[in-house]
Amino acid sequence: MTERTADKGATTAQGWKQDPEGVRRDILSVAVSEFAARGLSGARIDDIAARTRTSKRMIYYYFGDKDGLYARALEAAYAKVRHGEENLDLAGFEPDDALARLIGFTFDHHRANPDFIRMVMIENIHNADCIAHSDVIRTLNVAAIDTLSDICKRGVATGVFRAGVNPMQLHWQISALSFFNVSNRPSFSALFGADLFTDAQQNALRDDIIRMVVESVRMTKETLP
Repeated sequence: MTERTADKGATTAQGWKQDPEGVRRDILSVAVSEFAARGLSGARIDDIAARTRTSKRMIYYYFGDKDGLYARALEAAYAKVRHGEENLDLAGFEPDDALARLIGFTFDHHRANPDFIRMVMIENIHNADCIAHSDVIRTLNVAAIDTLSDICKRGVATGVFRAGVNPMQLHWQISALSFFNVSNRPSFSALFGADLFTDAQQNALRDDIIRMVVESVRMTKETLP
């Protein structure tokens, strides 16, 4: 063992003992990046360990194997967006404002976290096998539907939203519009140019999406009983 390797090993052990949760978060953050870039089969534990404050042996000790690390990384990616929604404290806003804030947050989060989008794309390539076996991810996403259900109920009760809006369908619409903006950016740019992805155009698109979705559930003369 070289002196440099020994120093790195000592630093790794010290960091693990002093801040195990910090090291775990560091591993998961790097793992999300590696899996997003290379996929489940292409990502390597050696590369993840090299970018973190720990060792390959400790990653296996903590997460079991590469599949286990992938599952925890995917859960962490979903938890990030769901916790961001919780922090919006939407119950304190009028229903239409709450929905607008949720849509805007989703659009901004996805745009700022392309690794999350790529991980979801990879999971779909694998027929959502990890999601199907993750109670954590399913529980997290039940909360997302519950949030929209509450907004819809309050909107109907105050006469702002029409009755019969399906919260799951609404979640699908918000996710689809925000997801496509990131997932298809390379192909869309290659076909039509990258003008739509400037800050000014993205802000305009965000506003249009908010307006379109909110208006789709708003009470109108045609929907009055």
